[in-house]
Amino acid sequence: MTNWLPDLSKGNGPLYLRLADQIETDIGEGTLPPGEKLPPQRNLAFDIGVTIGTVTRAYAVARERGLVSGEVGRGTYVLDRHLEGARTPSAAQQMPERLSVIPEATPVAIKLRMDTTSAPEIGQSAIIRNLLNQITQKHSDKIGDYTRNWPQEWREAGRKWLTSGDWKPDAQSIVPTTGVHAAIMAVIAAVTAPGDKIAFEQLTYASISRSANLMGRRSVVFANDGEGADAEDFERLCAQQHPKLVFLMPALQNPTLSVIPVERLKAIVEVARKYNVWLIEDAIYATLLEHRYTTLASLAPERTFHVGGLSKAVAAGVRGGWAACPAHMAPRVQTAHKMITGGLPFMLAELAAEMVNTGHAEAIRADVRREIAEREAIARRVFHGLDFNSHRNIPYLWMKLPEPWLSGTFKQVAANEGVLIDDEDEYKPARAEKVFHRIRVGFSMPSRRDQVASGFGTLRRLLDHGNAGYDSYG
Repeated sequence: MTNWLPDLSKGNGPLYLRLADQIETDIGEGTLPPGEKLPPQRNLAFDIGVTIGTVTRAYAVARERGLVSGEVGRGTYVLDRHLEGARTPSAAQQMPERLSVIPEATPVAIKLRMDTTSAPEIGQSAIIRNLLNQITQKHSDKIGDYTRNWPQEWREAGRKWLTSGDWKPDAQSIVPTTGVHAAIMAVIAAVTAPGDKIAFEQLTYASISRSANLMGRRSVVFANDGEGADAEDFERLCAQQHPKLVFLMPALQNPTLSVIPVERLKAIVEVARKYNVWLIEDAIYATLLEHRYTTLASLAPERTFHVGGLSKAVAAGVRGGWAACPAHMAPRVQTAHKMITGGLPFMLAELAAEMVNTGHAEAIRADVRREIAEREAIARRVFHGLDFNSHRNIPYLWMKLPEPWLSGTFKQVAANEGVLIDDEDEYKPARAEKVFHRIRVGFSMPSRRDQVASGFGTLRRLLDHGNAGYDSYG
């Protein structure tokens, strides 16, 4: 077995991809010759200072590229790429990307996806089908062309959906988008330039950070705690790093489920004004709340972009989203959205607006809340006695792992048992020394509650067994 140690200081992108790229480079240069055994995942993770989950994903990518082969009980070996068999992808290599993190030696096929939080199926498909038929008949002349004009009804739908308590955005400030992620990226493109810094909490929806990095923006990180973003550490970051924009989820933060208290929100606004920082307020989960909450947009309308959509409360496939912008910024964000996405599809935009304006979205949201509450109650029963955050309206848990579990290790073991979950690294926008030993468990994707209970039961069994439930294939 080689004493190979990769150099991850070069290159861009996630660590697991940089590690996979280094494997490919060293194979091409002969540093890793055919038949060479790669270090066991656990050993390599320790040697280079990353999680075992990072190494597992890198090895899986290397297998997909036809570079290595995993053998149960023996480890991972470099393939001879000149052999015909090495160019024939195995069944595991043909798996979709999100499933390909599972080693070839996985003894149990994937059964449950508990790594996603789209709205559960509660019968909305029939409503969507009927609305699509109506739209096709009513607007047959528009669905075959590019979207050239935005009806006022699209903005009005966004105004209705984003309204929270006494805060109601102006319809003219609304930009319809192809989902919340696209809305956020359009804002980033509109108000920042390549090289600008964007501030993120140390745990957050890190896909935004990764996407921003692809656009040439730089991510900087500040602390958050049980009550959300830390205003004092945010000010320290602003004074030292001078970010142009900050991304926040003040109500029902992903993954921690925190809700920032009003006084802390005011402190964050004060810091943003002092250092002239734009605010993005992601309300994708807040829309599931049954009670009113204070928005950043109500406290700082001149610098806050408030974004929300339908994916968690109605249907993710509709891709309905809206951004409420500060005065005079909507045209700029609209143009940026078009440049980034290629334009707003008429069918999806009309469908999202119809669902909101006719009241269908609100009715579906009520049913989704009830279904989530039932599933969250199952979680509280199954995981009784363990340390986790949950909310009756939100379709995921943020769970503290008992000793001796590590986040990446537990994610791999759960996958081996047929359950996909997310480890804490998924929510880190940048490398950090702090370790939380937590996982996020989503429960909206399984179609039935008994499947949810089964997945929870598998995870509880693994948590209770500790090391006895883990066997490395590296």
